[in-house]
Amino acid sequence: MQYLTILNIPLKAEQLDEILSTAAKAKLSHLQLLERFLSVPATLRQERSIERRIRTARFRDENASFESFDWEFNRKTIHRDEFEELGTGDFIRRRDNVAFVGESGLGKSHLIQAIGRRCCVHGYRVRYVTSAKLLEELTAASGDKTLSSKVRYYSRFDLLIIDEFGFDKLERREYPESPSLLYKVIDSRSRRGSTAIVTNVEFKEWTDYLGDPPLVMAMLDRLVDDTIVQRFEGKSYRAYRAEQKARRKSQRQATRKKSGG
Repeated sequence: MQYLTILNIPLKAEQLDEILSTAAKAKLSHLQLLERFLSVPATLRQERSIERRIRTARFRDENASFESFDWEFNRKTIHRDEFEELGTGDFIRRRDNVAFVGESGLGKSHLIQAIGRRCCVHGYRVRYVTSAKLLEELTAASGDKTLSSKVRYYSRFDLLIIDEFGFDKLERREYPESPSLLYKVIDSRSRRGSTAIVTNVEFKEWTDYLGDPPLVMAMLDRLVDDTIVQRFEGKSYRAYRAEQKARRKSQRQATRKKSGG
């Protein structure tokens, strides 16, 4: 890719052509033309910063956005304006937490990642991780005596998204130390940053789910304080897609029988 350097500003040839063409059409003054040139590096730096924050966040789904979400599917129970508000990142500025609670298949993971991407655009440092992956890393760090370092790593982000808490009961089955490990991360972030939990386990059931009632209550005290709770209800996207897939398969089989195949 070739760049031209004007006033020590690296410009692509097509960028230079666009600026000069726009200037000619708008009959810009020399000062206005200079302002256009000077705005280019600032724009490039901003775009690169956004890209870097999105890479650092490690979102699982590249296409998770508000624009790609089917708002009509559960329009009576899932309202776009509530999630667009979260996408402004104001809750992070207030250091509020967020909890998405509801059955699987309703779009919780999609929407929390869409919100995370928007917050990256607004300049916030975001990290996305599933509960299973987080506990795997914390357990490994505990084993090699680097747990404090790993907890500090997760405490430094403006927004930490912990997805799939309660999914397949991994926390309880595979990580017996999960209450203690999760508490360390939650406690390290308390009033320092925002934490978003995506779960199908109601808060009142966390004690039964994780065990260790005193530790779970202490964790909830830190997590639920100033928390924006979004409850998801409606039809399951996954069930709908599975139903559609089965229907198409049945139709293909019926067509083959009719044709003698």
